[in-house]
Amino acid sequence: MGVVNVTPDSFGDAERLTDPAKAVDAVLRMEAEGADLIDIGGESTRPGAEPVAAAEELARVVPVIAAAARRVRVPLSIDTYKADVARAALDAGAAIVNDISGLLYEPELAAVVAERGAALVLMHTRGRPKTMAGEAMYHDLIGEVTSELRQRMQTAVDAGVPIERIVLDPGIGFAKRPPHSYGVLARLPELAAALDRPLLVGPSRKSFMREALNGRPATERDWGTAAAVTAAVLAGAHIVRVHAVAEMIQVVRVAEEIRKNG
Repeated sequence: MGVVNVTPDSFGDAERLTDPAKAVDAVLRMEAEGADLIDIGGESTRPGAEPVAAAEELARVVPVIAAAARRVRVPLSIDTYKADVARAALDAGAAIVNDISGLLYEPELAAVVAERGAALVLMHTRGRPKTMAGEAMYHDLIGEVTSELRQRMQTAVDAGVPIERIVLDPGIGFAKRPPHSYGVLARLPELAAALDRPLLVGPSRKSFMREALNGRPATERDWGTAAAVTAAVLAGAHIVRVHAVAEMIQVVRVAEEIRKNG
């Protein structure tokens, strides 16, 4: 899954893609590089980020999705937790809703997904981006993440989303300190076995790697990302969400061969 952030303040982008034409070009480039699906977002949800009004988010993402949907063959995903944004994005050509809140922020989003017959990614987090660092307290990391994702999946199913259309994301870097993020990666097979749904893992350029990489900024963390992506694939992740598609395609293909021959 390639990442296209149509925002002025996302943490991991080497290039700002606030111009819709540039954002569409990025989508086309990622498809050409081998992305299987592309996630388009209009609100930064990095730790400490300020929320964006739905009208602004709509203005950022809908023109990009509408234009890209006419030119690519791979499915497009809208990275949003807002029901109104998801509805407009699906109408514009998106096929997947990627909700970083796991329906915590706007539970009515589930009904929109069900009505439109879309797929749904539910991510684990706690609190909001401005407060989630204070929520990173676990007595049983894998047990608590599993339990909370089960609850969020049930919310979606109760709203009419078929379980076959749900993908789960353990939320690397969201309401998790670095040891928690590493712990999720290390114990991903336990999560996969307990949840019995496809897993999406998004470690790309995130700050949990900062100390191990001697403080390198986000745009210089692709080697660290490659290690995390390899670990995720070997542990059974079905989708990895990345910024550097061309490079991570190589990583995924080799890791997949190792996994198949293990």
